[in-house]
Amino acid sequence: MMKGPLTPYGNKPMVTPIVNSVNYEYESFEVLRQITDGEVDGYTYHRDDNPTVRSVEKIIAQMEDAEDCIIVTSGMAACTMVFLTYLSAGDHLILFHDIYGANYKVSLILERMGVEITWLDASDWPLVEKHMKTNTAMVFCETPTNPLCKIMDIHSLAQMTKKINAMLVVDNTFATPFHQNPLKLGADLVVHSATKGLGGHNDLMAGAIAGSKSHYDALWFTRQAIGTTLDAYSASLLERGLKTFSLRAEKMASNALQIARHLEHNPHISNLRYPGLESDQGHETAKKQMHNGFGGMMAFDIGKTQEDAKKFISSLDSIYHAVSLGSTETLICIPYLTTMLYLPSERRLGFGVNANTVRLSAGIEEPKTLIADLKKALKAI
Repeated sequence: MMKGPLTPYGNKPMVTPIVNSVNYEYESFEVLRQITDGEVDGYTYHRDDNPTVRSVEKIIAQMEDAEDCIIVTSGMAACTMVFLTYLSAGDHLILFHDIYGANYKVSLILERMGVEITWLDASDWPLVEKHMKTNTAMVFCETPTNPLCKIMDIHSLAQMTKKINAMLVVDNTFATPFHQNPLKLGADLVVHSATKGLGGHNDLMAGAIAGSKSHYDALWFTRQAIGTTLDAYSASLLERGLKTFSLRAEKMASNALQIARHLEHNPHISNLRYPGLESDQGHETAKKQMHNGFGGMMAFDIGKTQEDAKKFISSLDSIYHAVSLGSTETLICIPYLTTMLYLPSERRLGFGVNANTVRLSAGIEEPKTLIADLKKALKAI
């Protein structure tokens, strides 16, 4: 964690102050000039910048080995800002079906604005180069993917995009910087729903985009223009969550691996996807690009029907039926009914999200408690 600035008395606050001020008084016109010209760090208006938010930006930039980071109001605000900043009418964008479902809504807006979009199955990532065109401006992916935890080779994708000077943007929400650093693997930008593992306590909503200083400047222009600056209180909650982030991430990954190993050979479970399992299709790639474990997310099919999945979830006691992920509590949901509800039914089924697929986000509870709960619920099918 970065240390705060010295006070006039020579000591430092242990917690970054929450600065709720919308605007700031200038000591002189010269100070105003220095701030607006970027000669000194200073603040004029909350939509431009906020000192509490700026503190968190520097922490996440350090975590992602980035030159800088910009914090916004939600993960989807982060994704949308990337699209608005770097795509124009006539550009070609490559997306993958197996990314967070709300991106489908954004894609409809982008198409209305003249952006051409190609959707691919995340399992077909090696074929990306064949789908690139002279006007391809960006490839946007998640790995592990949401919700099926498929793995894409970030370095290979980066090599492909660099051949045509396209951008590679990686949503790192599932992996978190504790397990994966896409910028080190060649990505141009990394985005997060900081609502999830970075915040970790189900009490804030925020998004983050990390990259070079030039990318920060371009994204700052967009944020300032459309007004997606995070509020200071949420930034303070995010900074608090980051203080325990590595501890939580390590525990979640450990719990997830133990749960996945327990479920791997259960007759009621099929299509189990967790990159930490040697049997997982993406395990070898994940071993190359992930570290400190393989994250807290997994997906699997329960029984034969959605009613089986519903019965299973309804029989759980210590695991919560809720959307979102990366929190201290273990959460489970049916993506077909929740995170993928934005997509037409045929699109949900087309790339592996079945009506009885469940997504599990491991929390920090005792693994024996979670496994006992899962055992009991599986008997209800």
